[in-house]
Amino acid sequence: MNIPFYQLDAFSNRPFGGNPAAVCLLEAWLPDEMLQAIAAENNLSETAYLVPEGDGWEIRWFTPKAEVDLCGHATLASAGVVFRHLTAEADRVVFRSRHSGELPVMRDGDLLYLDFPSRPPQEVPVTDVIAEALGVRPSAAIETRDLYAVFEDAETVRSLQPDLEKLSKLSGFAVGVTAPGTGEDRDVDFVSRFFAPNQGIPEDPVTGSAHSTLTPYWADRLGKTAMRARQVSERVGELRVELRGDRVLIGGQVIEIISGTMSI
Repeated sequence: MNIPFYQLDAFSNRPFGGNPAAVCLLEAWLPDEMLQAIAAENNLSETAYLVPEGDGWEIRWFTPKAEVDLCGHATLASAGVVFRHLTAEADRVVFRSRHSGELPVMRDGDLLYLDFPSRPPQEVPVTDVIAEALGVRPSAAIETRDLYAVFEDAETVRSLQPDLEKLSKLSGFAVGVTAPGTGEDRDVDFVSRFFAPNQGIPEDPVTGSAHSTLTPYWADRLGKTAMRARQVSERVGELRVELRGDRVLIGGQVIEIISGTMSI
């Protein structure tokens, strides 16, 4: 069995920046065990699988350890593959997810924009357990499916060295940290980092889906709907985000690094 395979760096305008994702093109769904094994073999934050469906594609995402219900950077990478190799004249593609519904992606020059559901957070108490896991007490904590700690300066977010074992006990899925853009990051509206040790991802380089929560949070706090964001991981990710009612546009560039065939 030969599977067309691509690897792209998402949310970056340069090779080896942003978040690498694998994209596999399938004619029909393989057993879940095989999909999981391929994702483990790739050993990237996510591997996306596409199967043709109507005028679009059904999409699924797997970390090295589990399937996830929504993934931004691998969807952006998937759109990059579709626009480059499958529908070169199109400016819009629709992916359909079993768990998150229709996920359109639009092309605007070099930028691709995810159209994702907005997931506004609720404020939760800052506990000693959160502070101990992060090594610094945040000014606030917010939660959707994930937990996010809020700080007041980007420098603190950049310098955090959390205890991953303790982080894994805080949330069933992942823990993010965020702050307004200050210091060397004053050219953006907010920054973030994202840790998912329970999913086999100690630190995710760029987390598009997290901005479904961070965008409505910072839109409310900053009083603006269109913003620039930066994920200040080692690889760094640059994002353009916009809150549009109950949807969030999450934009970035993708750089194709590898194209070939996976033989199984």
